[in-house]
Amino acid sequence: MENLEGRIAIVTGASSGIGAASAGALAEAGATLVLVARRADRLTALADELGRDSTVFAADMADPDAPQRLHDFVLGRFGRADILVNNAGMLHAAPIDAFDLDQLRPMIAINYEAVVRASTLFARTMKAAGRGQIINISSIGANITAPGVGVYGGLKRALEAFSDCLRVELAGSGVKVGIVAPGTTSTEIFEDMKARGQPSWDSFIPPMQPQDVAEAVAIIARQSARTNIARIQVYADADSH
Repeated sequence: MENLEGRIAIVTGASSGIGAASAGALAEAGATLVLVARRADRLTALADELGRDSTVFAADMADPDAPQRLHDFVLGRFGRADILVNNAGMLHAAPIDAFDLDQLRPMIAINYEAVVRASTLFARTMKAAGRGQIINISSIGANITAPGVGVYGGLKRALEAFSDCLRVELAGSGVKVGIVAPGTTSTEIFEDMKARGQPSWDSFIPPMQPQDVAEAVAIIARQSARTNIARIQVYADADSH
């Protein structure tokens, strides 16, 4: 597996959960991190913990101009971008009788539009450089048909379709595109569900820890130049709980 020394890695949604754990795994492999999320205080604390000249970029990736500002910041600061991990996301699940339609636009903005915008902008720069990796965090929910999760699952399925098409389009350019699709993982998403009085999935499905998913992100980031890992699905091992 390749060492990431000297690589510039951008991780969105890095203030907690899978994003923070992925940043840690990439830093451990030698990468220099650009940490992106809304909560600057949390990013600063993580940057201090990681060291390695980690850089903080506080932004809400749901804002249409945030991906462009992030791209311009990274290129202005480092002159290149080697790894982009699109992790920022939100989950709102409920049956149709209770689903809050005001949550629709925010979910589309962060779970799909932000990924498309950031992936496209950084893919252009990476293609011009002849090297780079884009890793999009999806969910096994993209392939689950169940009541109440149609919007979340549908957006993750759209993300995967976009990612697959981008991977094929960039084949041979030196730019790789991969997906990590985790199952139930203990993150703030489930704490938010509990706060809204909803049953949290980790209450009845053995959850993984963010570090478990971060390992998959690191595997893709450190893969051989000869390969392009298109998708890793990560499930909890019930026997280990």
